Amino acid sequence: MKKTAFTSLALAAIVALTGGSALAQDTKVVIGMSGWTGFAPLTLAKEAGLFKKHGLDVSIKMIPQKDRHLALASGDIQCAATTVETWIVWTANGIPTTQIFQLDKSYGADGMVVKPGIAKIADLKGKTVAASAPGTAPYFTLAWMLKKNGLSTKDVSIVNLEPQAAANAIIAGTANLDAAMTYEPYLSAVREKPEAGKIIATTLDYPMIMDTFGCTPKFLAENPKAAQALANAYFDAVAMIKAEPARSFEIMGAAVKQTADKFEASQKYLRWQDKAANQKFFAGEHAAFSKEAAELLLEAGIIKQLPDMSKLATTQFIQ
Repeated sequence: MKKTAFTSLALAAIVALTGGSALAQDTKVVIGMSGWTGFAPLTLAKEAGLFKKHGLDVSIKMIPQKDRHLALASGDIQCAATTVETWIVWTANGIPTTQIFQLDKSYGADGMVVKPGIAKIADLKGKTVAASAPGTAPYFTLAWMLKKNGLSTKDVSIVNLEPQAAANAIIAGTANLDAAMTYEPYLSAVREKPEAGKIIATTLDYPMIMDTFGCTPKFLAENPKAAQALANAYFDAVAMIKAEPARSFEIMGAAVKQTADKFEASQKYLRWQDKAANQKFFAGEHAAFSKEAAELLLEAGIIKQLPDMSKLATTQFIQ
């Protein structure tokens, strides 16, 4: 009887534990992102089963950056990946979000490409530049680079094209287009066609593109364990890239229709950030950059007022 009673209790405990695990597996999260190389560890975490290992049922939706905040506002997605300054724009425009970990830093993966004959950024005054819509990373990169060279977005004509289309337009020699803002893997397409255009500036020259992952405050308040699991799975993906680079590059490259070799080449222009790098970044750099970025966003008219800067991020999931 004692053995039977003990076995029953043990079975009950196992059922309770596995039941809890099963419930965790039902934690559904929809992430909005793009094919940007820096976001690829999120794809790896999904395809390699790392999200699932941490009790998450993750779906990834490819949504242009200009529309990602609308998907957050509608509840179509709960979390997203984007650049640090974009969270400022979204929050300032009435869609509150909270960043929970850093994804990557660009080291030449974002840039400005120009047609032959343009030697420097200052030469773009009165010219036409392709960039995504205001509030996106390419538009902000353009505004940042122009300001550092004594110009503003008012000194150029801007045609709204997404990064892939912008790079393709330069390669195709589209008439009346003098420059374009793009990023990896599309930047490498221009690198391979020097006769069509050249890369005049990247984030090696202007280190200002940093990507983070965030969610709606509602999701974080209701699902703190899921938020922690998202961070843990991302850090596992970064570790997997180091431990199994060939397999990782193959998985991540397939998502953007690149071979493993092509993807490996494009990722050389950025650095994915592990937990230690995250802790260092959020200790001061994040706040300092956000302040400078917000001032430029105000100056460019992209936002009308500053959001509560103290609520843009939390460090509770990277400890």
